[in-house]
Amino acid sequence: MDDSDRLKQLIKGGYCCISIVTLEEQYALDAVRQATMDLGRDMWVWSVAGGVRDGLLADSPFIADTELPAAGLRNLTKVKDGSICVTLDLVEHLKGGLALRYLRDIINSFDAGNSTLVMIDSSDNLPECVRSYTRPFELSFPDNEELQAIIKRTLKRLHRKKPIEIGITNRGLDTIVRNLRGLTRRQAERIIIDTVADDRRFDDNDINVVITSKRRMVQRGGLLEFIQTPLDLSEIGGMRRLKQWLKNRKDAFSASAEAFGLRAPRGVLMLGVQGAGKSLCAKAIATAWRQPLLKLDPGTLYNSYVGESEKSLRRALSQTEAMAPVILWIDEIEKGFASAASQSTDGGLSKRMFGTLLTWMQERETPVFVVATANDIEALPPELLRKGRIDEIFFVDLPGQAVRKQIFEIHLKKRKRDPAKFDLAALAEASDGYSGAEIEQAVISALHKAYSEKATLTTKAIIAALEASPPLSVTMAESVERLRAWAEQRCVPAD
Repeated sequence: MDDSDRLKQLIKGGYCCISIVTLEEQYALDAVRQATMDLGRDMWVWSVAGGVRDGLLADSPFIADTELPAAGLRNLTKVKDGSICVTLDLVEHLKGGLALRYLRDIINSFDAGNSTLVMIDSSDNLPECVRSYTRPFELSFPDNEELQAIIKRTLKRLHRKKPIEIGITNRGLDTIVRNLRGLTRRQAERIIIDTVADDRRFDDNDINVVITSKRRMVQRGGLLEFIQTPLDLSEIGGMRRLKQWLKNRKDAFSASAEAFGLRAPRGVLMLGVQGAGKSLCAKAIATAWRQPLLKLDPGTLYNSYVGESEKSLRRALSQTEAMAPVILWIDEIEKGFASAASQSTDGGLSKRMFGTLLTWMQERETPVFVVATANDIEALPPELLRKGRIDEIFFVDLPGQAVRKQIFEIHLKKRKRDPAKFDLAALAEASDGYSGAEIEQAVISALHKAYSEKATLTTKAIIAALEASPPLSVTMAESVERLRAWAEQRCVPAD
């Protein structure tokens, strides 16, 4: 069903007040208008810019003296039973007083009759006395077919103003459509406009421009972040079991895997010591499986407005599904939902947010692979660990001696040094108890010292850098041992 069909169901279901919070006002208005025409109802639209007018007639005149919110709402109380009344940006005028009183009267009247009020606003600051009677409605993201129509419509409009040379292949167009998924209609249109603005061409070379523009738009929202993933699994030392698990599922997102009877893998929880490589694995999975990587920061979801945090999370998850197949990385998940595992001090917000996430993880049908990382498993509710929501829990421990040698080799190569010129066995011995991140920092520290002294990087210099900075396994020995004890019988070792 498209959005007008979904609205039609709500109207026929008897909802007296529907709230649409969106920046795509015209699209929302068109969806309401289509639903109204399909139902054979009357439609009236109010805005502070002109007042009340007939919503079905193009360029219909405004009714005189209905611009003010109270006057406009008073006029809407007189509509024929069964009408659909739309308000635009009314929420900003509901601080109290006459407008709020008339709105509550309209809702009570429509609830007793057969009319429906649809509030289209750019923010969700409804007074609680109105919110309790209101059914929220979230507009869908455009699908592939609609995105293709948006591209063609936008290019035709721009071509009429100034000719555009079209040289895109069918495969290139499919790639661009796929990379526009998860954006609103206005955002997709804006990207196409920006893509052809300079050279007045639209061809396969524009694919990277579209990807870059989408990354910028998604990150501007502050909920999701596109992560570039030049890293691959060969750049991570150890993790043998995890790498084999991922290799076995590499093509599980394909249509042939579905035909074979497989469903797309759902996700993993990476538990481990800080700096042991959990975040690196999230990036490497995306590269190995050739899928885009989105990072969700739970800390950005919490909002001071009642109901906004849950809505932000639902919006982020919906956007992620629209971009599928995709890897969703939730870093340090325990920090965002820690209160859900204990007596909540935030009025139950963490519990509600975590419940929303768990329900989505259990019921989603789209191929979104979740990589959740955590340092403190005891801070998370046990419901997260249930199979069906995630496929496996991996424990990423501090690297053993053989793996530490690999890590030194990787980081020396990355800094344009020949590992054969270093005593890797001595470095591995000296770094006992160090995480991969701490080993990398020791190499970098030694490089800085060598550069400042105009000297050559040596094994001795790296060992000195290690000795100058005690590892986390020493400074936080008790918590590391506690984490290892918990994971021993409950997790699959990553290495």
